[in-house]
Amino acid sequence: MDEGDLEAKRFAINRLSAWRAVTALPHALESTLSILTARLIDTSETQQNPSWLTLRQNYAAAIIRMVNGLVDPLQAGAYARSIASIAAQLGLPSWLVELRHAATHEDLPSLEMLREAARESLTWLLHNYFLPTINPSAPRSSTAPPLRPVAPLLKQYKTLMKIVTRDASLRKQNQPDIDAIMRDIERWLSEAKLAADFAVDAFGWDTIDGNDVEQEDPREKWALERLCDALIEKGALVSLSQKRRNLLSDEFVPPHSSLVLWTPLLAHTHTYHPTFPSVLTTRIVENLLYERPSTGFDMDVVSLEADESQNDPSYHLTLAKWAAWVIKAYDNGQENGELSLRKNVIILLASTLAPGKTEGAKKIDVLAALLGAVSSGFTELQKASDMLLSVTYPLQPQHWNAGDLTVMNERLRSLMSLDDESQKYTNDLDSAPTTLLPTQSSDIGGWRLLDHHTGWKSCPIGVYYPNHAAL
Repeated sequence: MDEGDLEAKRFAINRLSAWRAVTALPHALESTLSILTARLIDTSETQQNPSWLTLRQNYAAAIIRMVNGLVDPLQAGAYARSIASIAAQLGLPSWLVELRHAATHEDLPSLEMLREAARESLTWLLHNYFLPTINPSAPRSSTAPPLRPVAPLLKQYKTLMKIVTRDASLRKQNQPDIDAIMRDIERWLSEAKLAADFAVDAFGWDTIDGNDVEQEDPREKWALERLCDALIEKGALVSLSQKRRNLLSDEFVPPHSSLVLWTPLLAHTHTYHPTFPSVLTTRIVENLLYERPSTGFDMDVVSLEADESQNDPSYHLTLAKWAAWVIKAYDNGQENGELSLRKNVIILLASTLAPGKTEGAKKIDVLAALLGAVSSGFTELQKASDMLLSVTYPLQPQHWNAGDLTVMNERLRSLMSLDDESQKYTNDLDSAPTTLLPTQSSDIGGWRLLDHHTGWKSCPIGVYYPNHAAL
């Protein structure tokens, strides 16, 4: 918009005012209307000369409302984040945040600074709202910093928890640090929600209705998935030591040492994010079913220990045990319009263990063990799982040996012994038992093993070869 085009400003203000009269405007349009109104009052020659104080208050109010409206919806986490950190992720110039603080808590900035802030705000709205809305497919340059990795936070948490589990007397001393790490992880989730760049609505233009608890926020799901990806790396939920993973246990549960370390963090995350167990179990099962692809995001979510995990059976088995434990701990059986944790995992597993689907699939034994553990104790689910597992493993071809022929001949002699008894009733057929075999007129030589020396060779049922040996 031309700086001195008053008619264009009036037209835009009238159009936005007409829209606001019939519906609520997105925050970007509300901010644009406030800033344009302040600029029109400042530059219009027909308006009575307003005092400098009035102009400064108009500009300051418009800028304060714009910054607050961008930042406040993103303060949805359990722990508050600084306005400066949220604005940095949005790519909002830091000096606008400082000007907003000064206008709110200190003396009003000068008129020239407020005018420059208004121009900068309109430029930011143009590049981050209007242009992406007009052309959603166009790539949008982002000045936001990359998402910091969560792995260092998980390492700090693990280190502190090891200290307090080895020496309970140190818990009181280290508990404040553990609580601080949990708060930092929660703040990281808030940062990750903002980093989940779902086109234009990443800036909150189309915010999720907070009163609709059944409406899933895709940004929160994306953030939880990034946290779960870090948790299921070696060194987190799954210990780096294979000896600790392979502890003998009659129950399909993770090692006790891992449970003691990670259960507090999982419970804390579930408290503030009810969908966390569902996301965690889904990511574990997907890790077992498929090769882990690269995320394709520029944001660096670093693994705890970068090593080969695809060919490690104990790693996969421990992950499966964690999935079963999460389901047992957090699945209350109430679906509330969605699949329960247990049924969701069974459906994911059934799609791979179904007949004809296992060819080329990896980790079948681990998947079958997880399916059995998840369905255990539920009659209907267990019947379905048993039926599915009965056709999962292909039948191996049977190789005959002399022991098999011995058993078959014993059974044949047992049957033929009934023939002697049937002779007693040859003169009185009416009194003969119906279960006896009819009298055989020829001797039966018993079973014998045919091989290539006898001229026999295998062929499909129903196919006739004239030179085959008679059976």
